[in-house]
Amino acid sequence: MTPLRQRMINDMTVRGFAENTKKSYLASVTGLARHYRRSPDQISAQEVQDYLIHLHEQRGWSWKSCNCVRFLYRITLGVPDPHFYLPGAKTPSTLPEILNHDELVRLFTVTTNPKHRSVLMTAYAAGLRASEIGRVRLSDIDSKRMLLRVDQGKGNKDRYVPLSPRLLEQLREYWRRKRPEPWLFPNELLGRPLGRDGAWHIYKRAKEKAGITKAGGIHTLRHAYATGLLEAGVELPVIQRRLGHTSIRSTMRYLHLAQDKTSATPSPLDLLEFPSRARA
Repeated sequence: MTPLRQRMINDMTVRGFAENTKKSYLASVTGLARHYRRSPDQISAQEVQDYLIHLHEQRGWSWKSCNCVRFLYRITLGVPDPHFYLPGAKTPSTLPEILNHDELVRLFTVTTNPKHRSVLMTAYAAGLRASEIGRVRLSDIDSKRMLLRVDQGKGNKDRYVPLSPRLLEQLREYWRRKRPEPWLFPNELLGRPLGRDGAWHIYKRAKEKAGITKAGGIHTLRHAYATGLLEAGVELPVIQRRLGHTSIRSTMRYLHLAQDKTSATPSPLDLLEFPSRARA
């Protein structure tokens, strides 16, 4: 490991970056060094600018992703004005496709592997991120208070979410068969908790088996969880806490997805009362 790489890791660590964020930033800087075959501290500002434009135009990188390189120069190398420009281009606003009732039932029904079924049901019943699913320990399940503890979620924050009775029943059945310890969903081959990629592949196989063609990975189940709560009348601040959102603006996007909240609201045109027309 080069001294520069270690310095950057230290800078990210003291700022509380998540491990996946660190990997992403380091990969971006490694790409810059390989592109010019020189250490980043020997690459000129104009070369960096050209590289960022190359990433954006040729590889489809967003300007937000390019901030990884800017972190290196402004923080690790201590350059107050690195003399390259990252336009604040707006990211197109898109909404995820939500699984309906029948699709969710099919997804859980066709998944017969106890572990895989438990992973999918936990993601949906608790609204967990893919990175949070694997880190659930047996000790995080509080069956007396009917709560599930999410340990060090995004932003290194703990939170509690209600534990579904149906999910608890499924987890107990799974535990009786597999007896996992201490992680609820371990990676048997590596001796570590299930990773994001593993959870993603479980969802992908189940979705194909269920004949679901809608786009999106296992995070779709988290979207479905939030949308279902909103349609059931749960207030936005409550959903925000359950999802672990720092800002309620992140939670408000589900207002566009909740069918009962939006489709049931009539158009202002339908509220107008027109005088009846006299028949000719």
